[in-house]
Amino acid sequence: MKFPKPHTLKQISEIINTSYVGNADFPVLGMNEIHVVEPGDIVFVDHPKYYDKALKSAATIVLINKEVDCPEGKALLISNDPFRDFNKLTQHFKPFRSANQSISDSAQIGDNTILQPNCFIGHNVVIGENCLIHSNVVIYDDTVIGDNVTIHAGTVLGASAFYYKKRPEGFDQLISGGRVVIKDNVHIGALCTIDRGVTGDTIIGEGSKLDNQIQIGHDTVIGKKCLIASQAGIAGCVVIEDEVTIWGQVGSTSGITIGSKAIVHAQAGISKSLEGGKTYWGRPAQEAKSELKDKIYIKRIPEIIEQLKHK
Repeated sequence: MKFPKPHTLKQISEIINTSYVGNADFPVLGMNEIHVVEPGDIVFVDHPKYYDKALKSAATIVLINKEVDCPEGKALLISNDPFRDFNKLTQHFKPFRSANQSISDSAQIGDNTILQPNCFIGHNVVIGENCLIHSNVVIYDDTVIGDNVTIHAGTVLGASAFYYKKRPEGFDQLISGGRVVIKDNVHIGALCTIDRGVTGDTIIGEGSKLDNQIQIGHDTVIGKKCLIASQAGIAGCVVIEDEVTIWGQVGSTSGITIGSKAIVHAQAGISKSLEGGKTYWGRPAQEAKSELKDKIYIKRIPEIIEQLKHK
């Protein structure tokens, strides 16, 4: 998430009431999670296990809960609760704005696009040309939709990320300030839910087709011409490369990559990254050929036991 204009390290420290290490005029251009940071971004870290990863990331400003040696060319914001202060920055730069009408005046809707009754279109939404948005679709603020997109009834684009920090008093949610981006020629079925990025974008690639009742988590990127069948649940920060096919009721863990042209059969559980160009099934998902061989061997166990008895 980029700020509307550049800020200085001192200005950011004043917003969240923290000390800092570095030049007061050090430029701050935005904030992001560690997997999408760029130079000029703030990244937060609140556990020693991840200090090194954050300090060595592309981010040039690290919001951290301990004063450590500052890498050359970077700056630190020292906070007793980086998670809380990251949320403060999201609230400052991307505050929630309530709606008072079904279609915001700030929404941009392209030529020949049809909005069926009872749609909600939030602030700063952009919808391209020749789209068909069916009834009771909810499109949260800042969502971007390309041309020739169809979205069926009851789908929700842009709900909050499922991202929580456990505290003694309960769970504290990381506030979402990112977007959903739907590319051209995408078809989304009924009752799908696609969460916005925390600071970046959740993206559905050009020409991809989603069946009914699919969940896509925050910051997940789906490539071009993918097919995803009903009741699949894709976690956050997943990369699904081009022309992947995912059949019904597949579930995945977060932070993995599914390679181009992979096929994942129904009810598979994806617990790690999958190489492209292969077919998978099972829980955890395994390459189908090796899984079939294992099943054949298992079926032969009674026969082998009988053979051993007669030796």
